[in-house]
Amino acid sequence: MVSESCFVAVCFIPLDPNGSKIFGFSEFLAGLALMVLAWTIGDVRYRFRVRTAPIPLQGVTFSVVATVGVLTLLTDLWRAQGWFIPQGNLLTPASWQALLAGLFLLTFLTWAWFAFIKRPTFGKRNAKRYAQTLYRLILKGDPTELAVVADELTYSARALVHHATDRNNQNSYRRNQDEDKSQLPLPKVVGYANDLLLLIADRRFCRVIVESSPGTALAIFQKIGETKKYGIQIEIFAKNIVREALLNTNSFLYHEAEGYESGLIGYHKPLSQAMFGNHMLVETIGTLLDPDIMGQSKWSAAQWKAYCRLVLITLNDYSETSFWNHSTALYRAKGYIENAVSGLYKLNAVANTWDSDDVHCLRVVMEFISDAVKILDKKGVPNHIRRRVREEHGHPRESFYDHLASMIFEVIFHAAAVSSPQWECWSIQHNSIWSPMRHNLNGPAGRVVKFKLRRLLYNEVADMNRFPNFKGAKILSFCLNVMGLKISEGDFDKVNRPLHKAILAWTKKHYIWLQSDTPRVAQACLVDGLTYDAENFQLVKTYTADGLRREPNYVRLKLEPAQANGAPIT
Repeated sequence: MVSESCFVAVCFIPLDPNGSKIFGFSEFLAGLALMVLAWTIGDVRYRFRVRTAPIPLQGVTFSVVATVGVLTLLTDLWRAQGWFIPQGNLLTPASWQALLAGLFLLTFLTWAWFAFIKRPTFGKRNAKRYAQTLYRLILKGDPTELAVVADELTYSARALVHHATDRNNQNSYRRNQDEDKSQLPLPKVVGYANDLLLLIADRRFCRVIVESSPGTALAIFQKIGETKKYGIQIEIFAKNIVREALLNTNSFLYHEAEGYESGLIGYHKPLSQAMFGNHMLVETIGTLLDPDIMGQSKWSAAQWKAYCRLVLITLNDYSETSFWNHSTALYRAKGYIENAVSGLYKLNAVANTWDSDDVHCLRVVMEFISDAVKILDKKGVPNHIRRRVREEHGHPRESFYDHLASMIFEVIFHAAAVSSPQWECWSIQHNSIWSPMRHNLNGPAGRVVKFKLRRLLYNEVADMNRFPNFKGAKILSFCLNVMGLKISEGDFDKVNRPLHKAILAWTKKHYIWLQSDTPRVAQACLVDGLTYDAENFQLVKTYTADGLRREPNYVRLKLEPAQANGAPIT
C-alpha cells in the first residue's frame, strides 16, 4: 500500500477505492437519463419557456451537465486507480461528490423552474432570444404550436406594450426617426418589442389567436388602453385580428352578442370593449374598423351584423367623449356599412326575395341605423348641431347626424334599383326602409337625421332641373313609390308631408319635360305598377286585385305640360 507523500508543504494520500460513494458516474447516467426523458416528453410550451428564459438555459445546462459528467467519470477512475489526492478536511471525497451531485441537481431544478413554475416573459435580458424563438415558430406555422405560443404571449403583453415605441410620444418618436448621429440609439429591448408587434401580425398567427387564444388579444388591447400608448405599431395586428374574427363564425365577435343571446359574456363583451370601447384607441390605430376592404363584398349578413356591433360600441364612446370632433374611423365605417346593400340591384325583376342574403343585409343596415340613432338620442342633440349645412360650409360644419342622413340616402339609392315586381319593390323600399325609419327615428336625434335626409332627397331630385340623370330619377321613383301620388290626411306620416308635397309639385311641373327630353331618365322615375298616361298627361298608380281587394284600384297624378320650347317650368 502506498503511503502518503509530501511535496513542500502539501501532502498527498492515495484515494481509498473502498471509501463511501455518494454520487458516481453510474448515478450520473441514471440522473441524465431521467433528465433527457423530461426534456424529450416536454411539449412546445415548455421548450418555448426554456428557450426564452432570462439566461441562456440550454447552453448553460449542456455545459454544466457535460462538466459534471466528465468530473464524475474522472472521480470514479481516480478512486479505482487509487491515485493521490491532497490530504486535508477542506474538500473530502464525500464533499466533492456532494458538490457534483448538488450542481447536477441545481441544473435540473433551474430548468424545471423556468419550464413549469416561473414562465419567462419578454424583457431586457431575453429580448433577443424571445424574438428569435417566436420568429422561428411563426415562420414554421404549425397551428398546434402557434396555439401554445399565442397563450404564452399573453403573459408578455404588458412588457411588449411597455417597451414598444409610441409615435404619439414626441420624445421617443423623434429619437426613433432622427438621423442625427448625436442621438442615442434605441435600446435593443425597444427595437425587439417593435419587431415583435409586427411579427405577431402574421395572418396565420392571428387566426390561431382568434380560434384558440383570444385572451392574448384581450391582454394586448387592455394594456394599450391602460397605458394610453395608442401609437405603437399595432395597426396590422389589429386589422388581421378583426379580419379573422369576422371570418370565423365561432369567434368572440359572434359570442359577445347581446346578453339575451350570450349570457354574462354578452353583457360584458370583454374583448369587444377592450378593442372598440375606446374611440381614441380606434381612431389612433386607424385599422380596427378597416378589417377587409377588398373582401367585404363577400360578407354575409351575419358578418355585417357582427361588424355593425363593433361600430356601435365605438360610436357609443365617441358620443360621450369626442362628439364635437370628426371621426375618420367612424366615417369610413359608415361608408362600408352603406355599401353592404350594394347588391340589391341583383334582386330587380326577381320574385320571392324575402330570404335572400341581400335583403338580410338590408335589415342589418337598417337595424344599425336605428341603434345608432338611439345612441345619439341618449346623448341629446348638442347646441352646435346645424339642422341644415349649406354647401359652401362643407365638411367642417358636418356632424355624425349628417353622416347618418347620407348613409340612409345611399341605402335608399341602392334599394331604388329594385323596381319590379311590384310586391318585392314595395317590400324592400317601403317595408324594409321607409316604414322602419318612420317608426324608429322619432327621438330628438332621429328628427334631426330625418330632416337632413329629406333635404338630401329633395335636392337630388331638384338637381335634375339642371341635368337630368339616373340617380335623381331613382330617388324620385323611390319617393313616389313609398309616399304615393296622393297627400295623406290626418296625422299619418305627418312629418314627411312637406317632402311629399315638394316631390309631387316637382313631378307635376317637370315630368312631361323629362319624358320629352330624356325618355330613358323619365322611365327610370317609375316602378312596377306606376305608369305614364301620355294621352291624359298623368301618372297612374295601380293597386292590383289581390287578397281582400276584388278590383284594381287606381290613383292618378295630373301633370302640367312643359313650355313650348321644351324647357322645364321652374
